[in-house]
Amino acid sequence: MADPVVTLKHFFEEARSGRLTGIRCRRCGDLAMPPKEFCPACQERDWAPVALAGAGNITSFTVIRVAPRGRAAEVPYAVAVVRLDEGVSLLGRIVDISLESLRIGLPVRFRPLVTSEQAAIGFGPA
Repeated sequence: MADPVVTLKHFFEEARSGRLTGIRCRRCGDLAMPPKEFCPACQERDWAPVALAGAGNITSFTVIRVAPRGRAAEVPYAVAVVRLDEGVSLLGRIVDISLESLRIGLPVRFRPLVTSEQAAIGFGPA
C-alpha cells in the first residue's frame, strides 16, 4: 500500500493533532517541509511522509508590533524561523516565551496553535 500523499491540507491536519510531518524524497533522501510538489534537490516527485520530533533552535525572529488586519489584540508577538533537529527550517509563532528572552539559538519545541477554523505552527519552550 502506497504512503498517503502529504499535501498542505494534510500537513496542517496533522499539526492540528499535535504532529509535525515532513516529507523525504525517496530518490535522494532530501527532507522538506512544508510539503512541496517537486524535490528541490533532485526535481523528482517521489515523497514519503516522515514524522518529526518538533524540537529545534531559533535561527532568526522578529517581533510584530503593528498588527495585520484583524490581529490588533494580539500584538506584540514574535515569529521565528526554527531549525528543527532533523535539519529543516520552519516559520512559526512564538508562544509562552517572553519577548525579552528571545535569542538566536534558543531551544524551542513545536506547539500547534489551534482555533475553531484553522491550525498554525507555533513554538514554545523546549
